[in-house]
Amino acid sequence: MQQFIDHNGTHLPADQPLFTANNRAFCYGDALFETIRITNYSPQFLKDHLERLSIGMEVLKMQINPLFNEAFFEHAILALAKKNGVTSDGRIKLTIYRNPGGFYAPDVNTVSYLIEINSLETVGYELNAKGYSVDLYTELKKSQSALSSIKSANCAVYVMAGVFKKQNSLDECILVNDKGIITEAISSNIFAVKNGVLYTSPIADGCVDGVMRKKIIELAKANRIAVYELSIMQNVLLGADELFLTNAINGIRWVVAYKQKKYFNDTSKKLLEKLNELIRN
Repeated sequence: MQQFIDHNGTHLPADQPLFTANNRAFCYGDALFETIRITNYSPQFLKDHLERLSIGMEVLKMQINPLFNEAFFEHAILALAKKNGVTSDGRIKLTIYRNPGGFYAPDVNTVSYLIEINSLETVGYELNAKGYSVDLYTELKKSQSALSSIKSANCAVYVMAGVFKKQNSLDECILVNDKGIITEAISSNIFAVKNGVLYTSPIADGCVDGVMRKKIIELAKANRIAVYELSIMQNVLLGADELFLTNAINGIRWVVAYKQKKYFNDTSKKLLEKLNELIRN
């Protein structure tokens, strides 16, 4: 079946060339993106994703189009999902990029958008049957700045961590900041569990302000699970009872091994059940 994208409100074949060489996302990484899960033909947590997108646009001094509200993007996403035959669950990527013009200093601050969507095999969130094996990636450090918490197209540190992951046959890598403090994984936030209490890296340490991170914190608190946003050092990982990773597409991924340490997944299972209850309601 022919797949389509939505570029500024026009549906185009996904395999059709789209940009010229002066595209600023290509030239300078001058773009932001959100990955959003669609479940039961409904974009999950869309308001939260768009709030983070707006914050990122403000940080990058992009001109925010007043049309870019929740109703606008929900309509655009569902129309594209229908055209691509996505009737249940799918992965959406919404990219905002600054329009062409200039070199490092842009000539304009207006933006364009691109929506892509692909079907997912699972309905709702499923816990990984096989736990992830993870290790630290320390060759490049995650910076701590206003850019750290947004999902920018400047992804070199994540790309290099992905190369390291493949070279070392890992399921995921954990990144650190300039102080050697744990920030996040390649495409996920990280949670440690000790004696039934959750610990996760604070935004100030350089992690992305993940939408699923936010939802898991809310779910934990609603179910009387204590959550602390504290700096995480390697000894916290080694002393934890559980480790799990969160993102908007997969929900929760539990970790079975970090170096010689092995983990359980009781809290991961409980929170995933609550997450699926949330999206069903």
